[in-house]
Amino acid sequence: MAEVPADIKLFGKWSFDDVEVTDISLEDYIAVKPKFAVYVPHTAGRYQKKRFRKALCPIVERLAVSLMMHGRNNGKKLLAVRIVKHAFEIINLLTDQNPIQVIVDAIINSGPREDATRIGSAGVVRRQAVDISPLRRVNQAIFLITTGAREAAFRSIKTVAECLADELVNAAKGSSNSYAIKKKDELERVAKANR
Repeated sequence: MAEVPADIKLFGKWSFDDVEVTDISLEDYIAVKPKFAVYVPHTAGRYQKKRFRKALCPIVERLAVSLMMHGRNNGKKLLAVRIVKHAFEIINLLTDQNPIQVIVDAIINSGPREDATRIGSAGVVRRQAVDISPLRRVNQAIFLITTGAREAAFRSIKTVAECLADELVNAAKGSSNSYAIKKKDELERVAKANR
């Protein structure tokens, strides 16, 4: 096995070393430790073969994979990787921070912690509030962020990369301009009402 170079940088620019996950519960599910460092978020790994295997997928790659949705974009991973690359450049210009740190903060902020599930018996459906597992929080956060970016970019002059960068920066700040934060607040509000 060849010696692993000490500093693997994403896209040759962004370092994984100083990225920290501030939420203890999500530490194991957001793969940004130097152990998961990659040059490009395209590892062609088999992350869906087994339960919880996807928690080992580099978090930037999960973002890229989540971008390629809606029939016309299915399977265009190189396009998704390029969008993420541009978005990271924009994030760096906007905030002067390491974009990997920004995306980690965004995911921590936009994963809902409580949700309402449907409990139905004999035709009476009522909602019951439940806690959300850490993995689902990460999955949900990635989904909300990419959905928000996709909706913002649709039929507008802004590119997807710009919308994704805005969404990530707003979500990392916890600002309610972010689609993901709005949705998260809405979910938690509904759950609170149904405790």
